[in-house]
Amino acid sequence: MSQFDPTSITRPDPRLLRYYILTALLTGPAFPIVMLPLYFKYETLKYRFDDSGIAMSWGILFRKEVYLTYRRVQDIHLTRNLIQRWFGLATVAVQTASGNAAAEMSIEGILAADDLRDYLYTRMRGARGDTGAVVTPAGAPVSSADDPTVLLRDIRDALRALAPRPEQTP
Repeated sequence: MSQFDPTSITRPDPRLLRYYILTALLTGPAFPIVMLPLYFKYETLKYRFDDSGIAMSWGILFRKEVYLTYRRVQDIHLTRNLIQRWFGLATVAVQTASGNAAAEMSIEGILAADDLRDYLYTRMRGARGDTGAVVTPAGAPVSSADDPTVLLRDIRDALRALAPRPEQTP
């Protein structure tokens, strides 16, 4: 089994152009109007994955460039419609906390979309320093969902130990 290398992904797979042609054909008489921007997008679409983030650029007249660091990534969605599945393609939508409901970046034309999604999740968690294993001060491992509760209990116990005890009255 070979190791997935996202740095080798610089352009979309040629199947994406065939997908664009088929979806434009489905529009009927509007084919030339729909196909022209899709063709230019395919021809100019470039990706770059490095140690700190993802870069994507496309466009001729109106050039668009997006760069996202792994630290900014909030969520990753993998979608495949019926035609994309037929071509073996998928869209990996990367979302940030930008306040917009739409994805900040949609990576199209990738054959190894599952591997790319897993890679991005790993980098996203690694950028935050999240190792997945949480240990209490006593040394016992706990799940990350219990971590705030354990921390608060430890603080409470430490404060109780430091607080002066009220004198007992008979």
